[in-house]
Formats: sequence, C-alpha cells, structure tokens
Amino acid sequence: MSKRLDTTPKKDEFRMPGEFEQHKQCWMIWPERTDNWRLGAKLAQKSFAEIASAISEFEPVTMGVSKEQFSNARQMLPDYIRVVEMASNDSWMRDVGPTFVINDKGEVRAVDWKFNSWGGLVDGLYFPWDQDDKIAQKVCEIENVDTYRTDGFILEGGSIHVDGEGTCIVTEECLLSKGRNSHLTKEEIEEKLKEYLNIEKVIWIKNGIYNDETNGHVDNICCFARPGEILLAWTDDEKDPQYNISKSAYDLLTNETDVKGRKLEIHKIHIPNPIVITKEESEGVDAIDGTLPREEGDRQAASYINFYIANGAIIFPLFNDEKYDKLAEEKLKEVFPDRKVVGVYAREIILGGGNIHCITQQQPLGKSIG
Repeated sequence: MSKRLDTTPKKDEFRMPGEFEQHKQCWMIWPERTDNWRLGAKLAQKSFAEIASAISEFEPVTMGVSKEQFSNARQMLPDYIRVVEMASNDSWMRDVGPTFVINDKGEVRAVDWKFNSWGGLVDGLYFPWDQDDKIAQKVCEIENVDTYRTDGFILEGGSIHVDGEGTCIVTEECLLSKGRNSHLTKEEIEEKLKEYLNIEKVIWIKNGIYNDETNGHVDNICCFARPGEILLAWTDDEKDPQYNISKSAYDLLTNETDVKGRKLEIHKIHIPNPIVITKEESEGVDAIDGTLPREEGDRQAASYINFYIANGAIIFPLFNDEKYDKLAEEKLKEVFPDRKVVGVYAREIILGGGNIHCITQQQPLGKSIG
C-alpha cells in the first residue's frame, strides 16, 4: 500500500541516486497529442517504440498509455515491454514522473513534485496539466512506493542532475523562472533541493541550451557521467548563440568542486548542426489555443547530452548529422567504456520539444516498502 509521507527524504535519510547506478526499470508515456506531435503522433509513436525497444535490451520498460491508445500501443510495442493504462496530458515522463530516492537498506521511495507544464499560466507549454500532475502518484501506486509530495514547490525531473553523493547541478534560467516558484528566493529553492534530494551542494549554471522551451533544463546541456565527471554540450562556432552559453557553463564548472572537494573533469560533446522545423513538419501539427505552436524555421534545442543511462548502456539521440552524430558516439564510448553505446534517430522527439532523457525516467533497484 503506497502512502504519502509528511517528512522529507533528508529527514528520513533517503537520497536521489545517480542515473548511472543500477535500475529496476525505465518508465515512459505514450505520445498522442496532435497539437504537439505531427501527423496524429504516428511518427513520434514509432520513435518512442524504437527507444523503448533499445532500452529494454538492458532493463525492463513500462509504458503508460491512455485507454484510447492502449490497443494501438500494445500492438506497436514488443511483448516484453509492459503497457499500463494511465491518463496523461502529454508524454514527458522525466518531468511529470516521480524522482525516486533510496536509503542504505535498499528501500525505495519517491518525490512527487508539483507540476505546472513548465511555467503554468506565465509561460507554460499547454493547458490543462492536471493529469500530468497525477502521473508520479500513479506510478508509485503501481510500484507500491511511498511518496513525498512537494505542495507549493514546482519542479521537473529534467531540471536536476545529481551525482548520488550529495552534489546537484541546475540552471538559474529554469529554477528561477517566473512561472515556477517566484514566491521563493534562490536560497529557499536551494534549501528545498537539499531537503528533497538529500544533497549538500547545488551548482548553479546560468542557462540551458539555446531556445529550450523548458526554460533551459539542465539535462539538455550537462549531466554527470559519474561522480566528479561531467558531460557538457558544446559548439566551436563562436557565432552560434549556443557558444557563449556553453562557454559560460564551462568556465563556471572548471572553477567548481563537488561536495567532496573534487575538481570536476569536463567532457565536451559538440551539438549537432542547427535543426529547424520544416514547412511540412509545421503543417503536420494541429493548432490549438493554449499550446505552444510549432512554426516553420523554429530552431530546436538539439543536444546529444539528452541521453538515457540504462543498465550497461547509453541510449543517445541521432540527428542524421554526418559529422556530429559520429563524434558524439565516439566521445560517449570514451567516457563510458564499460557500457554499450546505442544511437536512436530522434528527430521526431526533438520536434515535440525534448529528447530521449526527457521521455524516460529510471526507477532504481531496491526493495519497495509497504
């Protein structure tokens, strides 16, 4: 029986593990919004199925699907992927799903962050978001995991990265945005992170990837490969607006230490050549009031950093970029010599506003309590 707790992970000595620690499974949500995914979401569904299949070679995958799409998803997905009926507003499991925490006994609980579609009525991306805000609770009910609900504090899973040892990286652009927690100071937000992730140090970089509609989620610009090592999205093109953003992050991170006092080793991964929405792609999306439109010529926030670390593997996005796809694969193999590096073509995901990390959420290995 899953129950809602009144304490915090820090008080109960639970911590958020690094993504590179062992998983029980991966969670995803099936896409179907025709005002976000073009051509009735059929192409996005094919991509989601390919990504789920790639991950499932290394760990179990559970896909949440609406009742309307259940039969279609069950048919499109391999038998070994679990499909559960689950209402949602869209398909960004990283941001709407639970952030799992563990303790030294291997018990698993989860943080159920309040969600408001990346900015609510200020600059949110769609309305309503009521079903998305229930996803974390639903996942935890299925898994019999107790939760900590952060009423009055809004956060998405893509806006945090931790090393599992007490250090967290975030962007100011996202966490200090007006549409989330404008009633809190930067120091108060940091205290919330320390309380709910059980961390001791927050590293604030200024911005995320250029034109990122999530207000610059950290998981698109940098992440931990392991404690003390960071991968950072980069460009050598000084005329690209991304250059100064990445250079600022690099300069800050090279002068930072983690909570254990280690200097951070930084691996740069060059972003792909700019990806812009074509006329055909734009026309395939339904125009609906209250949803961010997809317009021809819009540059997408494409980055190879938005990959998923599975048990024994890295599942990373490909963009059919002759130069940079290969360079990203080589760098990931160098940084993760003990993991298989698997690329999946992800243009349809980026057209919807995110990438592989955004549509996945890891559940750490452990024993749930009940």
